[in-house]
Amino acid sequence: MNLRHILRSAVCAILTVSAVAAGAADKPPAARSGSESIVLGMGCFWGAEKRMAAVPGVLDVESGYANGDIQGGYNAILAQEKAIRAGQSNKRNHAEVVKVTFDPAKTTLEKVLIQFWENHDPTQGDRQGNDVGSNYRSAIYTAGEAQQALALKTRDAYQKALSAAGRGRITTEIAPLKAYFRAEDYHQDYLVKNPDGYCGLGGTGVKYPGSDATPMAKAPARVRPLDGARLNQQRQLVVFEAEDCAYCRQFKAEVLDRWKSPVPVVRTLAPEAPTGWTLEKPLFATPTIVLFEKGKEVSRYTGYNGDQARFWKWLGFHLLTPAQQKIAFEQGTERPGTGSHLDEKRPGTFVDPITGAALFRSDTKFDSGTGWPSFFNPLPGSITLHEDVSHGMRRVEVRSASSGIHLGHVFDDGPPPSGKRYCINGNVLQFVPDQGK
Repeated sequence: MNLRHILRSAVCAILTVSAVAAGAADKPPAARSGSESIVLGMGCFWGAEKRMAAVPGVLDVESGYANGDIQGGYNAILAQEKAIRAGQSNKRNHAEVVKVTFDPAKTTLEKVLIQFWENHDPTQGDRQGNDVGSNYRSAIYTAGEAQQALALKTRDAYQKALSAAGRGRITTEIAPLKAYFRAEDYHQDYLVKNPDGYCGLGGTGVKYPGSDATPMAKAPARVRPLDGARLNQQRQLVVFEAEDCAYCRQFKAEVLDRWKSPVPVVRTLAPEAPTGWTLEKPLFATPTIVLFEKGKEVSRYTGYNGDQARFWKWLGFHLLTPAQQKIAFEQGTERPGTGSHLDEKRPGTFVDPITGAALFRSDTKFDSGTGWPSFFNPLPGSITLHEDVSHGMRRVEVRSASSGIHLGHVFDDGPPPSGKRYCINGNVLQFVPDQGK
């Protein structure tokens, strides 16, 4: 089970859903007078629902499960897929589908099918992007001979376009609709209710022959993975993003646009690892920030909603030694005279070891005789101050404003002009000498 399944299962646990009557599939809701419906499988129905609902002339899109041999329901489908993979069942699983109802006076079935072909990748077999399993198969489940014939006709036309573009064979299952279950309520209009939620859908970028209609929510052309040979082999951060991802834009504005960390970082819209590199498991949401070392994933941070301190703490646990971690995250203190930078006198800047943000200039450093690096002034906005009543004392703690890590304490026995002594653990400082010094 991938993380997307875990996410969905968690949603299942906290939402009350209507149980499907045991032993019989739901009947698709009655079509509106004069309308027509067709059932389409495009992988994750969250994204499929959003894409098809944007097509002019479409009246309604409903998420559901179709053409399997078991009772319909999300948990049942997950369990069945697991049983299939373990060789414990030969019953066919349902596909995640959307039931698209449209007005023939405003659009045609052919135009609906064109959007179907262009808005997902029909060549991937039992998967769609990072979602893997027979429940994610591409499918057209038809009502009547006319729909079946047109589905086959459009498939053949799109195959010619794909072949001309060097793409593979279409694997879409085209068959009469035999079983249909409406998905649970929380799956309906999921990306309307959760506009920043996961959507793993992506098209091939190949246009249907002669198509004069541009998809309202056009799938992006396939993005090539990053070239692993051009990235830092020792340690590299890769931010996996998606188009129209509000949290990706927030992460860029709040973190990436002021990036000074010693770890190189790069962004990509490709869902695959850089060429020659490996991900430990599929991605399930954006942004996902993956730390690679020597081309292999060592850790990942999934999702972002403004919690900068949490992100920097995640990264810090991979950059700092255990002794540094104890100081940074547990308010530890190095023994006097044992820390770094006690004798550092070169012109330069002392920076946060995780974010690279500047903290103190060396011309504010002085010998306090305490055994810890001491400064009489921090750089503007570089630190935050917090009351500390630990160990039976009342002190003022100093933290890095950028990462939130513990640095030390400030006292009122420093030299002019501030009269302050910022007593800092040297082991959580990094020194950057001025250029040419």
